[in-house]
Amino acid sequence: MVSVTGLGGLYELVSSKADGGIVRSLEDKSTKFVSNRVHNFSHLESIEVYTTGENVNLVDVFTAMQASKEALPDAKADTKAIKTYFEKVYPTMDFERVYSSDMKKMVKWFEILTKAGVEIKLSEQTAEDGTEEQAPVAEKKTAKATSSNKSAAPKSAPVKKINSPRKMA
Repeated sequence: MVSVTGLGGLYELVSSKADGGIVRSLEDKSTKFVSNRVHNFSHLESIEVYTTGENVNLVDVFTAMQASKEALPDAKADTKAIKTYFEKVYPTMDFERVYSSDMKKMVKWFEILTKAGVEIKLSEQTAEDGTEEQAPVAEKKTAKATSSNKSAAPKSAPVKKINSPRKMA
């Protein structure tokens, strides 16, 4: 799930290319190409929210919204109503640093995710597995690099000048 700057709503990243990505809207299921020269992609798992303590992931705020018995305000409601909602649902949010527009966006995104039937959870297990797999590979690469550097050192030849100017008579 990604948010695309300049485009409202949330999108599922279907495929990525060197110059952008193909995204599918969660609201109307339309698919389109989005250039990364014009737009930026933000994965929902990478978005954090300011709190009075340490920053929390957006998923934590969504799970608190899901567990709350408070009625979800309209995303187009006034800022006071949305701030009052978040004061009840997530009281540790830092309301001086989190803008009202961001709170409205969180309400809108939560509505989109619940209507689309997307399960709200953080995929920590894949990240932990990925780091465990990547660490030994990095060690192997450094070991190969040092062994190849040792074998390459005695065989080094003088550096050739590729684009040396010709002598004119």
